Order: sequence, then structure tokens, then C-alpha cells
Amino acid sequence: MLTAALCVGSLLSWFLPALWLDWQPALAWQQPWRAWTSVWVHWSLLHLGANLFAAVVVGAYGYSARMPVSATLAWLAAWPLTQLGMLLLPHLSQSLLHYGGLSGMLHGGVAIVCAELLFKQQGARRWVGAAVSLGLVIKLVSEAPWGPVLRESADWDIAVVPLAHSSGAVAGLLCWLLLQGAGALKGR
Repeated sequence: MLTAALCVGSLLSWFLPALWLDWQPALAWQQPWRAWTSVWVHWSLLHLGANLFAAVVVGAYGYSARMPVSATLAWLAAWPLTQLGMLLLPHLSQSLLHYGGLSGMLHGGVAIVCAELLFKQQGARRWVGAAVSLGLVIKLVSEAPWGPVLRESADWDIAVVPLAHSSGAVAGLLCWLLLQGAGALKGR
């Protein structure tokens, strides 16, 4: 359901002015709703199409891994934290005036499914979680999120923000850990 909301919101937002919804670090505290609405903003048809496809893949990964409601709640909690986490790098506000897209949020979803598989499953599911986790870590490190915030790429018709990917993965993992801890305390 959350994957569907991300996809439908992205499709509907395509017809709205991006300036109404995109995340702007300078407005992070004055207009906090942008931490939610910015995931629906896409800067080109290629950006929208790639993120919609990736959202379906991440949703299918979670569905096939039989994620519990707590994993979905962790992903939902990571939604605004993905954007807010990017504020931790002080040079961000000077180089990133506008941000939009699902990619950070999707990296958070992958991190949550991986954690659930690694720490709560057995056998082949655990191995799948380990393999995808390794791939995710390699991808995030290879993107060098500590470098320049905006990256031009011949493969994209927009600038990419690798920091959003790392921020999303960390936000997802932290939210998952917090919900696991809350569940453990409740079970006592």
C-alpha cells in the first residue's frame, strides 16, 4: 500500500508545479510538509519512469519477503527523515536548492527489507538479505555521498544526489531498529 501511495502521488504530482512540493533545505523548518511531498516531485520523464519502476521493484522485494506491518511503519517513519538527514552536511544548503524524487525513500525501503531478512529470517531468506545488503553498501559507498552534493551523469538528464540515497538507507535502518527496540520493550 505504501508503494502504491508513492507511485500514485508521483503520477499525480507530475501535473503540479514542482515549486509547491519539492524539498528546499532553506525552507525545511518553515515548510516541513516538503519533507513528505518532495518524494513525489520528478524533474523529467526519465526520472519519473525510473523511480516508478524502482518503486515497484522495492515493493515486490518487500512483498515477496513477507514484511510485517512494523517494517512498513519503519519505512513510513523514514519518509521525512530521508530529506531531513541531508541537512547534516553543512555544505548542502549552499549546493542543493531544490530536491525531489523517490530514490532516497526507496533506498530506505531496501535497507529495511534487508535488515528484516538478515536479523529475523532463517536459511535462504537470510542469504538473500545478506547479498542485497552487500550490494546496497557497495552501491552507497561507490557513490561517495560525502563528495559534491549534485552529480551530473551521462546516464541521467538530471543531476543526481547520492547523499539522498545514503540518507534514506540510514533513516530506514534507524527507524527499523527503533521499532524493533520498541517492540522488544512492549513484549517485556
